[in-house]
Amino acid sequence: MGQGTALLLVKRRALTLLASLLLTACERQAEAPRVRAEGAEAVFVWPGVHPAPEVKARTIYLLDGEVRRDGPTRLHALRMGTPRLPGRTLWLVVRSERLDWTDATRAAILADLAQWRAAGNEVAGLQVDFDAATKGLSGYAAFLKDLRARLPDDVRLSITGLMDWSANGDPQALAQLAGTVDEVVIQTYQARATIPGYEAYFAKLGRFPIPFRVALVEGGEWQAPPGLETHPMFCGYAVFLLARPTG
Repeated sequence: MGQGTALLLVKRRALTLLASLLLTACERQAEAPRVRAEGAEAVFVWPGVHPAPEVKARTIYLLDGEVRRDGPTRLHALRMGTPRLPGRTLWLVVRSERLDWTDATRAAILADLAQWRAAGNEVAGLQVDFDAATKGLSGYAAFLKDLRARLPDDVRLSITGLMDWSANGDPQALAQLAGTVDEVVIQTYQARATIPGYEAYFAKLGRFPIPFRVALVEGGEWQAPPGLETHPMFCGYAVFLLARPTG
């Protein structure tokens, strides 16, 4: 190999490396911004998670307990003691893995709601955190209609929802939900990361008939899709707070 040929190869490799570095830099610049909890208007707080002092959210979704798949149908308490958060609006959240709630299950939830209010909290209502499959929305709507009828008139009803509901949900089932629940909080994450391709789901939001918030995970990527924040049913965001490292 001659000296000229070797020099040409070196230049080509250098140009290839430079192009690769420029592409990487452009990709980093194109990354969606990361979700920050500071300034959030609403947050999810699970037991064991302590919000940083700079988190001043007015609305707080607090996990109270779980209705687990195994064993008898009952509310498993997860929170020690009664929260006291004057000046905030609280939602009592129940995670559920089943829908065969008993009278005792509902009574335990209502007792906690009453206790939270007696402690001086402004409690908006109950949120059910249940992963209802899109194809099972009709059955879920029937469960929620029955639950709504058993709640006091001054207790609002919120549910979490999947992004797929907006894209592929049965319009009739969604209409049933619209007549029952006060809001849906649409989840955009799994574990600690934003679900890739979320823009495609929100592009099909169309005439989603229920007031909704969009739940974002702290530290996850997020860029609001076009038209989301001007949707007539959009009520804002809620940030799911992650546990912070100790020590």
